[in-house]
Amino acid sequence: MDHPKRQISHVIHLLTEGSPADQKDALDAYFLPDASFIHPLCRVPSFSHISLPLIGEINSRWVIWMIYRWYKILSPRIILNIECDEFNQKSSILFAEIHQIFSLFFVPFYKSDVRLTTKLQLVHPANDGKYYIQSQEDLYQLNEVVKFFWPGGATIIWLWQVFATGLCILGALMLAPITWVEQRHANGVNSVKKGFEGPRPR
Repeated sequence: MDHPKRQISHVIHLLTEGSPADQKDALDAYFLPDASFIHPLCRVPSFSHISLPLIGEINSRWVIWMIYRWYKILSPRIILNIECDEFNQKSSILFAEIHQIFSLFFVPFYKSDVRLTTKLQLVHPANDGKYYIQSQEDLYQLNEVVKFFWPGGATIIWLWQVFATGLCILGALMLAPITWVEQRHANGVNSVKKGFEGPRPR
């Protein structure tokens, strides 16, 4: 990519909504051969030059290609919208906020409305001046992940999260003396630090 912020939307659409050939071409053009991939349901570590019987030599980009192929088999029609993207040129990290509608072909009339953040670590080799994807990490909230395989599961997770929040409040109130002790200790440590620093010049 010459301009990651401008081009990333096109790359993501090729990978998710494009044909199998589009997916392969996008991976070959924009991902490093030893790129890594992290998703809540699967993971591809970085590797290269591994030989498999009947398949030949593969690398981690090939495995990512297989994941995207399976993704398209599970949901032949994906509707995806990139709501915002941010690129930090100093760290070469790009974040994309994504909203997608994913439909499993074997579950009639069910569509999962899922939101996620994709984190892409880019590299910028000096020899050609383009940006390439070194790693992709898809970040989902738990209630979003379950939408892929558990119709109605997001509501159960939401209710559990609200219940767990109530437990946090109850625990914090019941064990308030521990908080007071911790705060008194912190105040004492801060007082000692200020004593060592001495008065500041005006």
